[in-house]
Amino acid sequence: MLRILRNIFNIPELRNKILFTAAMLVVYRLGQWIPLPGINQELLADFFAKQQQAGGAFAKISTFVNVFSGGNFSQSTIFGMGIMPYISASIIIQLFSSVIPQIKKLQEEGPSGRQKIMEWTRYAAVAICVVQGLMWLKYITSLQMVYAEQAANPLWWLMAIGCLTAGTVFLMWLGEQIDRFGIGNGVSMIIMAGIVSRMPSAVQHLYENFDSQDPTKIGFMSVIVLALGFVGVTAGAVLMTVAQRRIPIQQAKHTRGRRVLGGQKSYLPLRVNHSGVMPIIFASSLMIFPTLIFSGMAESFAAAAGEPTAWTRIVGWFAANLSHGEFLHELGFIAMIYFFAYFWITVQFNPDDMAKQLKEHGSFIPGLRPGPRTAEYLTSVITRITFVGAAFLCVIAVIPTVVNKSLNVPMDVSQFLGGTGLLISVSVALDFLQRVEANLLMRNYAGFLSGSDDAGPKIRGPRG
Repeated sequence: MLRILRNIFNIPELRNKILFTAAMLVVYRLGQWIPLPGINQELLADFFAKQQQAGGAFAKISTFVNVFSGGNFSQSTIFGMGIMPYISASIIIQLFSSVIPQIKKLQEEGPSGRQKIMEWTRYAAVAICVVQGLMWLKYITSLQMVYAEQAANPLWWLMAIGCLTAGTVFLMWLGEQIDRFGIGNGVSMIIMAGIVSRMPSAVQHLYENFDSQDPTKIGFMSVIVLALGFVGVTAGAVLMTVAQRRIPIQQAKHTRGRRVLGGQKSYLPLRVNHSGVMPIIFASSLMIFPTLIFSGMAESFAAAAGEPTAWTRIVGWFAANLSHGEFLHELGFIAMIYFFAYFWITVQFNPDDMAKQLKEHGSFIPGLRPGPRTAEYLTSVITRITFVGAAFLCVIAVIPTVVNKSLNVPMDVSQFLGGTGLLISVSVALDFLQRVEANLLMRNYAGFLSGSDDAGPKIRGPRG
């Protein structure tokens, strides 16, 4: 490990990229300590602490948003919206590209078309940020967490919404700078920095609540289970992230004069978890709405304080069983993950186009006729491996809730055993290591993923 780190810092270009990326992430984390003016931070912190203890829909929403904002949402800082509006805009544009021919045509035009789509994505992100910021400020104002003289001042509203929007735009700019001058995907690196930054507080919570004598506290067995679970789940996430189903591809032979060209064998890699973390993000977002709807209806019926009717009991039963951690909620969560896993494959993977490209390049799958038969085979393969990938996502998504309920561990700690945050962190870390590895191998250095220091033949100068 020390030899690899020495090799990294011996290369000026790679060293500068890593240091630049680290500096940009430090700037991002500094924004956590710059709160919005006019907001009572003590009341806001107490409110979030009570909501986390009580659980429910709001606690789930705040936990979900905090994954992408690094805790800035609960502290209402200038980076309160985080990079989430940009991610939402990117997903919306990507989904529209599959149903709107004009956007799909722009994607096929190359760099100029992608630049235009990126411009639309930025505009959409700004609009989403303005709407989300306005809704959030109205919510905390209704709870009297904004000072009265500020809440009645229109200039404060313009300033607060402008700060939240400018914070998101600044994070988008930081991500682009990392893409240009750093190493790794800028937006993904910012998200991972926010997730990892919450780990010290989780470790501190374990330390403060550790007591082997008190059954209500965290004991030795809980700590051991958490440590083993973290290692095991992380290893499984790494394995499933890089897992592939390799389909053998044979290139057709061509005779030109006396020479026979082609005939090489290769593989068509199909990722087992082709949709990545997107099904969990979509499922988490949509499962919030049934919880909010039935909880609101149950509270309104309870406020009426009338004689309970059959309809009241039905609504109360759904409100209780659709809350976070209950069996019906988790069953619906799993069903939504499977649905979006296959939906994402339908949007992103086109077996007909892939079969057509293989045929145009003179390649074929041994034993299958090029064309529709190849497309049918690819469809059947991707359907089967998507089932396995979706099952893995379900296990990863449910583990934090199981640990939270069985070991009485808060969600701030159990979320590091699975869920969206873990998958994002694993994917970004693997991508970062692969980019560093590629830079090292270009200069004949062994990297993190290589087995020895002999990465290949040394490049010699003109005289040697």
